[in-house]
Amino acid sequence: MNYNIFAEADQSFEDAAFVIYGVPFDNTSSFRAGSRWAPDEMRKMSYNFETYNPDFGVDLTDVPIHDMGNCDTYASIEDTLLEVYQTSKQIVDAGKIPIMMGGEHSLTYPCVESLGKNVGFVVMDAHLDLRTEYRGIKHNHACVSRHVIENLADKYVTIGVRSGPKEEWDYVRDNKDIRAYTNEDVYSRGIEAVLKEADEYLKGCDRIYLSLDMDAIDPSYAPGLGTPEPFGMTPREVRTVIRHFAPITAAFDLVEISPEYDAGSITSVLGAKLIRDFIAAKWKALGH
Repeated sequence: MNYNIFAEADQSFEDAAFVIYGVPFDNTSSFRAGSRWAPDEMRKMSYNFETYNPDFGVDLTDVPIHDMGNCDTYASIEDTLLEVYQTSKQIVDAGKIPIMMGGEHSLTYPCVESLGKNVGFVVMDAHLDLRTEYRGIKHNHACVSRHVIENLADKYVTIGVRSGPKEEWDYVRDNKDIRAYTNEDVYSRGIEAVLKEADEYLKGCDRIYLSLDMDAIDPSYAPGLGTPEPFGMTPREVRTVIRHFAPITAAFDLVEISPEYDAGSITSVLGAKLIRDFIAAKWKALGH
């Protein structure tokens, strides 16, 4: 087994429909660092699974997937984000579906930027991430959603959120052009009702970008996180969101696993499985 690439991701870039790449960067992490180790750990854990997904009738050995390896990263977050943008843009311009494995959540911004205009952004996250800057850094991981809303996305949906300072909750209440579904909404209304409402709101977007911060999931299921927040979503609810949006998703990322705090690689196993589930759901939606 070649643990340097994601399982079944052994096709050439030219032949691939999906292109996976890692970004081992966590320079702005504010509680527990270590997400820089997550791309390689998820690659290792991806070999744990059978290749066949019975829910979609898809065998991943039949899906053309390429693993580009890890992006170069730099001490400067701006230089790192430029590298990520260029990588994602290369994949998008080639007509392929990029899957970014972080690393911290700040890395999502250039990936969304690479999709161009009329983009709907859907994020699962425990935190609002609506600061304009944090600790003197504009592109801190705690600011990614604010900058996506203000600079990139035409429509914005966050699901599973349950943490943020008062100013961020005020921003949500005052901004009628975004949709924020707390985990209490998911629990009380059900994930299907939330998704139905989100679908109505997202109508008209040319493309959807889907981002999963793994701390959307309750830390009892996913303990290896940089900023764990109790009372989160279940893995099944998160998988439902991924499967729901996969048919209309143009790019996907999974971020904020911290392997050093992940006894038994529980969170990395779950992350690798969710990536594989996204690929199977998207491949099935493409008519295969």
